[in-house]
Amino acid sequence: MEPVNRTWVYSKNRPLISTNSRPCLVNIYPVTSAIGMRYILSENPILIGRGEECEISINDNSVSRRHARIEPIKDEYTVIDLNSTNGTFINDLLLTEASTLKDGDYLRVGNCIYRYLAGGNIEAEYHEEIYRLTIIDALTQVYNHRYLMEYLDRELLRCTRYQRPLSLVMFDVDRFKSINDQYGHLGGDFALRELASIIHKLIRREDLFARYGGEEFALILIESGLSIAIEVAERIRRTVERHPFRFEDKVFNITVSMGIAELHKGETISPHEMVRRADDFLFKAKRNGRNQVVYQ
Repeated sequence: MEPVNRTWVYSKNRPLISTNSRPCLVNIYPVTSAIGMRYILSENPILIGRGEECEISINDNSVSRRHARIEPIKDEYTVIDLNSTNGTFINDLLLTEASTLKDGDYLRVGNCIYRYLAGGNIEAEYHEEIYRLTIIDALTQVYNHRYLMEYLDRELLRCTRYQRPLSLVMFDVDRFKSINDQYGHLGGDFALRELASIIHKLIRREDLFARYGGEEFALILIESGLSIAIEVAERIRRTVERHPFRFEDKVFNITVSMGIAELHKGETISPHEMVRRADDFLFKAKRNGRNQVVYQ
């Protein structure tokens, strides 16, 4: 099966056919040249794996040679794991039996993640998904570095103009390399996704949560001064510290170090300077022993 990145696809011995109404998988992770690649699903079974014979061939060591198969059944598509080494997941749930894909589901094969689009207007959904990929981190499903900096720039201008408070919390996972070393990159990816899910439940809808890069995250607290930022950061730190991270049959704990920067009344500051200020406090938290919040 050929990946498709256009509205029309050529099929052998058949004329050009529209792909607007055909379900597809969109490659959303990892961020490589293949991001956004669309695989049109048909009436034939599709083999996914590292082997050259696979219709969706993935050159990644986390993927088995014959990893999973997608079976068309009536108007639906069912995913079957083929006893792969690292498992097949739908929406982070490990498949133990055949499971039917639903519109918007995330299919994870090893380190690779695809989004299933099954709606009537696939072309519109596809372009919406491509836009989403420009502002959302595919692994953690929070905003990415690019959107964070654009949003922070706008909020700093607004808060400076109207003399409103604003705080930025920067934090990262303590000793994250040891998690990768002990549980592999799949374990590390799991820890970042789980961490993002935990934090989403602890913040307000109007605040912006983003992955800054690697294991570092940022939280923009709208209309919030330092005292509120400290309270939020401490709540996050305590919750993460107590949360059991369950990866496969293993349970482990992680901690985070956090630095807070606030917009001082009457000052004009750039987004990069605001990040640098919060990062300085984050590094101080690391030097002071980790698993703490620093803001001065």
